[in-house]
Amino acid sequence: MFQLDYTLFTDAVLIFALAVLIDIVLGEIPDQIHPTVGIGKIINYLRPKLKNKNPKIEKANGVLLLVTVALLTTLPVFLGLWTIRFYLGSIPYIIVGAILFKATFAIKCMRRYTAPIAKALKNNDLEGARKYLPYIVRRDPNSLNERQIISAAVESIAESTTDGITGPFFFFTFLGVPGAFIYRVINTHDSMVAYKTPELRNIGWFSAKMDTAANYIPSRLTALLMVIAAGLVGENAKEAWRILKRDKNNTASPNAGYTISAMAGALETQLAKPGYYALGDEGPITSEDIFKALRIMEVTTLLFGLISVVPIIALRIFLIGI
Repeated sequence: MFQLDYTLFTDAVLIFALAVLIDIVLGEIPDQIHPTVGIGKIINYLRPKLKNKNPKIEKANGVLLLVTVALLTTLPVFLGLWTIRFYLGSIPYIIVGAILFKATFAIKCMRRYTAPIAKALKNNDLEGARKYLPYIVRRDPNSLNERQIISAAVESIAESTTDGITGPFFFFTFLGVPGAFIYRVINTHDSMVAYKTPELRNIGWFSAKMDTAANYIPSRLTALLMVIAAGLVGENAKEAWRILKRDKNNTASPNAGYTISAMAGALETQLAKPGYYALGDEGPITSEDIFKALRIMEVTTLLFGLISVVPIIALRIFLIGI
């Protein structure tokens, strides 16, 4: 008969809870020691060495690039945590595990970069808002009007709820801290090399495919919880559900449209990237919608932890014992 190993369960839940607490209280790890920055440096170092004139070889090198970086990143995390747990015990294991896990997600960071945009616009400082926009999107801020700036910020909050928070949470539930690092490696590759440019088309194809696969379930689960979160914070959950069902497939990405459309419905407005997509129905949008989107993101994060992370960890340990 299967039994739940309460020590493993407690350790995993404490790592999760402590990591979230570290994020809320301290925010981001400094760039100088941030693992994601290190992942980016490894990618930048290896990528030029794997370029090839033969498209097939270059595509194979794209696979090699992702696998190599994943091993270089994840294996030391796994071995380090195993060694700490075996030789030093649960408390050091939980502390180190929480610090490492925190490096794979960012909750407070999104408010840090989007709240100044809202505050600048509230003070009619369009140039000030444009100054902060490049921190969260790649669009040229000088070409955007006020509505487009607000939309870009809200879209980034919606999409980053998966990329920056619930995606790592989801992989942590099944594979622990190393799993969260695997997700971060895939997502970092996608943001750095998965572009359809002549230089990156072949080397980045595998990263793009893996990112799509990695986010398939988290994006859909996050969108559903975002609908519930909208209702809990006083926004329009019914409209969020309607727009999610209608517009979820209206983006080039098979995943991004889920959370963006849910957010558009919740705020009763349209979120649009000119020339690419428009999700939701026409409606007013103000700088206050950025704060509303942040509240929805934060409650969605809480719901994901309570409804998905903790129960799945318990089920995983109950069924397979690790």
